[in-house]
Amino acid sequence: MSGTVTAVSRNETYSFTKPNRDSVTLLAGLGVEGDVHAGVTVKHRSRVAQDPTQPNLRQVHLIQEELFEEVRVLGFEVKPGDLGENITTRGIDLLALPVGTLLRLGDEAVVEVTGLRNPCMQIDNFRSGLLKQVVGRDEAGNIVRKAGIMSVVTVGGEVGPGDRVRIELPAEPHRPLERV
Repeated sequence: MSGTVTAVSRNETYSFTKPNRDSVTLLAGLGVEGDVHAGVTVKHRSRVAQDPTQPNLRQVHLIQEELFEEVRVLGFEVKPGDLGENITTRGIDLLALPVGTLLRLGDEAVVEVTGLRNPCMQIDNFRSGLLKQVVGRDEAGNIVRKAGIMSVVTVGGEVGPGDRVRIELPAEPHRPLERV
């Protein structure tokens, strides 16, 4: 299984969206070089308020570009970086990957999938009503989160648009993604 990186984004300051870049550098154990969420311990404000010593399982945020098309037909214009992701992909059902999946990005970089992004109210501040489109319930009443996945960097390297994404599934039994 493989896909493609369509955009990369980072921001040095706390803001909801992240500007697209020509490339980003992933640093093993830290995240995206120069990104406000890079670090060994949590950097997301709500997580820091709970316990600033927690490990950072949210170093790199990935979203599948297909989500933008899904919400576009519902009247929401969303582009790469708009939802705060670092890496936008195409051709991979990121939400279906199990915990521990390795994503090889480009020639060198590798990230390990840790879980689902937990969408927050900032999404509605960005586009009113969008939160309902990226988090909802399935027929059985289970919460479905579609705002991307989180990962940690296991091998650093440069990543840019057009880079191939190769998937290595962990040994079975696979654990489904949960929010992190």
